Formats: sequence, C-alpha cells, structure tokens
Amino acid sequence: MTGDHPSERLLAAYVSPGDRPTGVSPGDRPTGVSPGDRPTGAAPAGPAPDADVPAGPLTADELWAVESHLEGCGPCRTRLAAAVDRHRPDVTGLLDAVRRDLGPALDSVAPAPPRRRRLPAGWATPAMAPWLAMVTCLTLAALLLDLLATHTLPVPAVLVVAPALPLLGVAAAWSRGLDPAFELTVATPRSGLGLLLGRTLAVLLLLFPLLLVAGALTGVGVAAWLLPAIALTSAALALGSVVGVPRAVTVLGALWAVAVAAPALVLGTLPVVLHPDHLAGWAALLVLGAAVVALRRHAFAAPGPRGAW
Repeated sequence: MTGDHPSERLLAAYVSPGDRPTGVSPGDRPTGVSPGDRPTGAAPAGPAPDADVPAGPLTADELWAVESHLEGCGPCRTRLAAAVDRHRPDVTGLLDAVRRDLGPALDSVAPAPPRRRRLPAGWATPAMAPWLAMVTCLTLAALLLDLLATHTLPVPAVLVVAPALPLLGVAAAWSRGLDPAFELTVATPRSGLGLLLGRTLAVLLLLFPLLLVAGALTGVGVAAWLLPAIALTSAALALGSVVGVPRAVTVLGALWAVAVAAPALVLGTLPVVLHPDHLAGWAALLVLGAAVVALRRHAFAAPGPRGAW
C-alpha cells in the first residue's frame, strides 16, 4: 500500500469484487499479514483523490492491508462509503431499499426493558445447594448443642464453629469436582474472580443471618465471630489463588478444627485467636488476604497447577 491511507484505487478495487484477482477472498490471509497489522504513524486522511482513478486488481497483501487499516480509521471508512456510492450503486440501492422497508417497523418496536441486576443470591448454583444445606444443619446443630448443654459447655459451640462455616460454602462455590457444569462455567466471559466473589457473597448472605440468630439465642456477640469468619474466607481465597480453592479450604478447615475447635471444646477455654484483643490481627489477615486476591486475580481464570481450579 502506498502511504499511510489506502488510495482511491485500492478502495475502488476493494468494493468491486470482480476486480480482485482470482483465488483471493477476504478469508484468504497471506502469510505474515494479520488483521492487527496496521500502518503506524497514520495521519488524518486528506481530501479523496480523483474519483475517476481506475480500479485495479488487489493483491492479497493489499486486500488485507486495506481491511486492517479500515478497522481503526474512521476517515477511511467514510471514504470507503463514498467509494461504494461511486463504484457499486447497486449495493447502495439495496441498502437504501432495506432501510426504507425496515425503518418504519423498527421505529414501532418498543425499546427493550432495562436489564435487571441479578441479586447476589442468584449467583448460587444448584451444585451448591447440598453444601449450603449442610452448613445450615451444622449451624442448627451447634445452636441446639448450646441450648441443650448450657451448663456443660463452658465455650459456646456456635462461637467455635461460626468462623469456619463459610469455608464449606466457598469450597462448593468454586470446585471442579463438586460442580458438574464447572468446565462450562469457566469457559464463559464472566468467569473468574468476579464469579467466585459473587458465589462467595451468596454463601455469606445465607449463612450470616443464621449465625446472627444463633448468636442472639446463645449470647454470642457478633463481633466475636464476624471478623474472624470474613478474614478466614479472605485467607481461603488468597491461598486458593495459589493451590486451588478446594485445597485451600481443606487446609484452613483442618487447621481450625485441630488447633482451635478441638482444644476449645476439650479444655473448655476460649480459643486465644477468638479473644477480643486479637481482633486487630484478624483485620490484618483480612486486608492481607484481600490484597493477595487482588494481585492474583487472573489466577482464578487459569486452569492447571498454577490456577485456582
């Protein structure tokens, strides 16, 4: 192509299929030429050359250079429209006829209603239902245990299990083995961290009201379990960006059961990590986990050992 913009000859040949060389079509990409190859340093197009310049045949390189340039050059697309009017009046007439026929019908069509935003609970999938039901049952079991064994449990069971309960929902929210449609889901444009956060939010919106009611009935304050629960969820997502969400949930859940829940129930003492003086540490863990998730957000869309699948 001569210059930064296609000449009138190239535009005329581009809109005249009969002038193209035999065997060359828009689908035949020449070696070394791609649609992304556009001329650099292009300046605004000047006045169109003489409209009577004869259209000659386009080589494959010229054809793809013209198409690539037109993708990013508005002035040249305007010149192309003028070239169509001059060299292909039949195409212009066809477009005008279609516009006349469809215009009144399109004007009478009512505009589409505004798209409703999906509620956070709508992110939950059917595959998460059994796990959410199990989380609900565990919450009710801890509540019943506290209510029936008030004098034998020095530490409320709800307080001990509440911070770790969201981990079960997070495991169901992003697991290849638990979701039959997982591979289809991750292939969609909306897959990745946004989808995982939406499903995690759906889990928390279901679980937190149950824990609020259980805490009110057993005398466990919201501040005692809310921040640890959110911090553990953040840590699970951060660790999941490295080893996978199911593995991260398994590791953190096992550590909580062995190092926190079991000693608290056996010894009858409040776990050190749940002491009010350590809330600042939970806040730091929450911030750190959120930072790691933000930095490694692309890992949730990557399969394989380095992704979060």
